[in-house]
Amino acid sequence: MTVFSSRAFDKHEQVVFCSDPDTGLRAIIAVHSTALGPAVGGCRFWDYLSAHAHAPADVAEARADEDAIFDVLRLSRGMSYKNAMAGLRLGGGKAVIMGDPAELASPALFHAFGRHIQRLSGTYLTAEDVGTSPAFMTEIAKTTDYVTGLEDGEFATGDPSPQTAIGVFHGIKAAVGYKLGRSDLAGVRVAIQGVGHVGGGVARHLHDAGATLIVADVNQRNIERLTADVPAEVVSPQAIHTVDAEVFAPCALGGGINDRTIPQIKAQVIAGAANNQLENERVHGEALRRRGILYAPDYVINAGGIISVETEALKEPLDEAARHAKVTNIANTLREVFQKADAEDRPTGLVANEIAERRIADARQSRLEAAE
Repeated sequence: MTVFSSRAFDKHEQVVFCSDPDTGLRAIIAVHSTALGPAVGGCRFWDYLSAHAHAPADVAEARADEDAIFDVLRLSRGMSYKNAMAGLRLGGGKAVIMGDPAELASPALFHAFGRHIQRLSGTYLTAEDVGTSPAFMTEIAKTTDYVTGLEDGEFATGDPSPQTAIGVFHGIKAAVGYKLGRSDLAGVRVAIQGVGHVGGGVARHLHDAGATLIVADVNQRNIERLTADVPAEVVSPQAIHTVDAEVFAPCALGGGINDRTIPQIKAQVIAGAANNQLENERVHGEALRRRGILYAPDYVINAGGIISVETEALKEPLDEAARHAKVTNIANTLREVFQKADAEDRPTGLVANEIAERRIADARQSRLEAAE
């Protein structure tokens, strides 16, 4: 597979492969679109090789590289759509660092990665994602000006995870209201897959709103932290999508909604923080529609984090009230998507895609006309 032949390529503007032998850095930066503004999206630090541990070394490495390319391209496009649907002045991009962060993460590696970002001169700005943290962003910021989600600095907005959790919570409320006709969440059973930084925050908001929680996580420490102060039924990660609940909230890695899992899902609503929840968005979005399951498009409901750092990316003072209003407006955006999808009898994900693509295309056309 080549980058251009990947089904996730989808007209990316730029894909950059980064290497630093001294630190072991192997990374990919993907810029999908800058039509709406500089491309902003998190940096994922992930061991893609672990999924192919039983294959011969050369085969495993090739497959891991393909997985990383597919992942960064799909995530990058998702950021373009996410920023467009949130009404932000930002384009879409993403980065992945390949390897186990427990083994490779070091200040020197992040400094090397920052130097690669700096060479792009502001085309791409990075942020926290799976496997990275605000502390890692602080190290990256030592060698590049193009970092968001920092804890300190003139325009710092801090860890975006709490804002993502708030947005997902309001999105779940909107989806439950639309599908079930409920004005509150009291007694609503929500199955949460992944209770880390974002999923754990979502769980706490849901608990405060009176929801009943069923949770799962591959990391037992995440379960222990949550259940220390939030009552929840704990099930295995392999069973969480099958439990009897009104809402299934995927808040871990993507691809969990697929041919195998869809027939097992009992929930009437799927609304969670994970990126790229549908393994194949066209096929599985339609499968959910046929089953009468309301799907909240992932990049719409989980936009709270990128909304949070918009002002930081654009070097503008943070207005807390305006940020909160944009994050909670995720609920209204979802309702518009739900209504349009119902009116046209089409999957919610495809409807959201078309709205985002139209906004990006309009912005690109405006730029071309301004340059003439």
